[in-house]
Amino acid sequence: MAPNITSIKTSSSGAWQGDNPLDFAFPLLIVQTTLILIVTRILAFFFKPLRQPKVIAEIVGGIVLGPSALGRSKAYMNRLFPSWSTPILESVASIGLLFFLFLVGLELDLNSIRRSGRRAFSIAAAGISLPFISGIGVAFILRKTIDGADKVGYGQFLVFMGVALSITAFPVLARILAELKLLTTPVGETAMAAAAFNDVAAWILLALAVALAGNADGSHKSPLVSVWVLLSGAAFVIFMMTVIRPAMKLVARRCSAEHDAVDEAYICLTLAGVMVSGFLTDLIGIHSIFGAFVFGLTIPKGGDFAERLIERIEDFVSGLLLPLYFASSGLKTDVTKIRGGTAWGLLVLVISTACAGKILGTFVAALMCMIPAREAVTLGVLMNTKGLVELIVLNIGKEKKVLNDEIFAILVLMALFTTFITTPMVMAIYKPARGITMKTHRNLGDLTLNSGSKHVKDELRVLACVHGPGNVPSIISLIESTRSTKNSFVKLFIMHLVELTERSSSIVMVQRVRKNGFPFFKRSSHREWRDRLAGAFQAYSQLGRVSVRPTTAISSLSTMHQDICHVAEEKRVTMIILPFHKQWRVEGDEEDNGGVHEVLENVGHGWRGVNQKVLKHAPCSVAVLVDRGFGSGSQTPGPNSSMAQRVCILFFGGPDDREALELGGRMAEHPIVRVTIIRFVEQDESNGRNIVLHPSPNANTDQSYSFSTAKMNREIEKELDDKAMEEFRGKWGGMVGYVEKESENVVEEALSIGKSGDYDLIVVGKGRFPSSMVANLAERQAEHAELGPIGDVLACSGQGVVSSVLVIQQHDVALTDEAPALRVLHGGYDNARVVDNDSSASGGNKEISSADNNDIV
Repeated sequence: MAPNITSIKTSSSGAWQGDNPLDFAFPLLIVQTTLILIVTRILAFFFKPLRQPKVIAEIVGGIVLGPSALGRSKAYMNRLFPSWSTPILESVASIGLLFFLFLVGLELDLNSIRRSGRRAFSIAAAGISLPFISGIGVAFILRKTIDGADKVGYGQFLVFMGVALSITAFPVLARILAELKLLTTPVGETAMAAAAFNDVAAWILLALAVALAGNADGSHKSPLVSVWVLLSGAAFVIFMMTVIRPAMKLVARRCSAEHDAVDEAYICLTLAGVMVSGFLTDLIGIHSIFGAFVFGLTIPKGGDFAERLIERIEDFVSGLLLPLYFASSGLKTDVTKIRGGTAWGLLVLVISTACAGKILGTFVAALMCMIPAREAVTLGVLMNTKGLVELIVLNIGKEKKVLNDEIFAILVLMALFTTFITTPMVMAIYKPARGITMKTHRNLGDLTLNSGSKHVKDELRVLACVHGPGNVPSIISLIESTRSTKNSFVKLFIMHLVELTERSSSIVMVQRVRKNGFPFFKRSSHREWRDRLAGAFQAYSQLGRVSVRPTTAISSLSTMHQDICHVAEEKRVTMIILPFHKQWRVEGDEEDNGGVHEVLENVGHGWRGVNQKVLKHAPCSVAVLVDRGFGSGSQTPGPNSSMAQRVCILFFGGPDDREALELGGRMAEHPIVRVTIIRFVEQDESNGRNIVLHPSPNANTDQSYSFSTAKMNREIEKELDDKAMEEFRGKWGGMVGYVEKESENVVEEALSIGKSGDYDLIVVGKGRFPSSMVANLAERQAEHAELGPIGDVLACSGQGVVSSVLVIQQHDVALTDEAPALRVLHGGYDNARVVDNDSSASGGNKEISSADNNDIV
């Protein structure tokens, strides 16, 4: 016999005193929460390769734990999910839901919805109307077919069914679009705008449905009561928008970046306001979540206060409490209630009606808006996403006794199915063209050869990636220094990289992307950056030979490199510039009488992985910029700048160093860039004859330098080095400095150049095909192996290097395969090489780098 809930105690006295913790409310809640989180996370791991949103795993997890699967065991249900524990679990989950809906309101920008235009509005209207009407038609069939369905009044049942079939889950759709990398495409932007309209309409319809619904005990009420509920709800919204919204604007202003800190009292009052708003709408007779959502709409968007609120509550709500709500939905779903051919036929009818209504309505509206047929179908499939809001509607319907167990189970499965098929259907239907129709200059050398052979416009196309405003001045300074004053044209694509996390607020970034492509410009704390960058871009447009195209990539770090490489291929760029994951800046030290000290900012190890993958898969040359204040203050070259920018190119030899030399040639053309070439030569060439690099497959690639495994003739490479240097000096001899250095310790020599402060920027090749001097460093402990031996030496922290560093990797398909190597002594060779004795069955050697004959790798 189930115990009376009023007799249930909160906590036990412990197992030693004979108490079973599972008979007490709080220990049981802990066990239930832990079990739900473990099961949903395991399912999310398995659904991830299918690119399914997390809500799918949470609903399926609840169904697995509930009466449909494990719950068929009475002993299991009575022990872990007894009936007396349901109100407790649902109360805790409802707190999570309340704050989640507050976050949804906080992230929904009414102004951006207004700006979306007629296209998004008409698509949303058609996408709601047709399935709503279809839902009413299905409701008539369900009432006549399912036992007990006709006990509820026509009005509320029809509205609930219409709402259930017509809504689109805005947060779930945003997640799916981001996973499919469609978030910033025209289709994605239209879908997001239409879904935002849909979201607002859904809440209005939901409020209507709740107002029309009978009491939870099933008793009937006067129609006037529904009218009073609706009027009170409208009055509540008007009060919130006319009184509370200006008050929250005042609070947000007081908590802006201009003030030193956000007062904790304002945060606490706002969180209390969420609860009070929820209580008021519950008091009115509309569900409490409606109040939380409207209160979220009153908070000003894009400010520090809104961001602080999101940071404070999002992880706890989305990570812990919200999964409980969706799992509790699954626990209430008993698939076994769908019995017999008729019931399963009704499930197919509901799913097909929901899909057909939404897809057809959206498709027709999109065609009328002159959207191509394929994109129109894709929009229809995307707008068919259910999940989040759908479940809220269904739970309220069950709570109000409008939906019985069988109809509830049918509609939950419908929501699951429609959301599950979205990703595979969109992938099958909509494949944006990813081909290149024009010849692409893969590296600077190809570009130079082309401009030398024909009298054509020399166009340098560069893709520069930035993490935030701090990267942009150095990128602009670097690009400006490569702009020659002759017949060259620079086309710059600036890509803002935004990490897509499981936090829903990462989607907010998309809503803030405007035509300038920089969502971080919206933050008031970066106003000074915005002003400075606007001036820089304005100067660019006045020059007439620089075109700037901003864009945004929103992706998880594991796939960010695909976005970068795709844009590089699509835009036919010659070079990708990546910001290093660490950035140094110099700050004044008040305690040290005006002295300065170095401050290190690390954006995270995940971004290092992005750089490593881009270096490996890029379709063109890649440069990694280690920024130590390059482009700050008077360093930025420009039309009105008078201070010379000092650039040093360290040349050891090899394809990467020759690419660095090509960049140096472009910089030498700039009137205020002073380029110096420092070429390192062997003191005694016989010293390099005994260096052989053996692949070390067991070496940690993060701590060991990798070298190319390609077959290359070192003699030919040396000739190419000499020829490149000769041509460079012949062309720029009078405009650049040239120094030859003989050094036994290149590490100390490179560090002394970096520490001297004589240069603003040091350019080095990555050195995948090393000279013997660089090969000597093969066994050196690497801190940043992706930069190559010399780049790593100059990028290491704590060495006193003050110059910024640019590490260049030339695009060459022959050099793409790399392997860590160990330096060993071996006679008879003229230079460094990598030998792999197991490379062939016949015992032939596979070598990386080189000897004095043609069998060298």
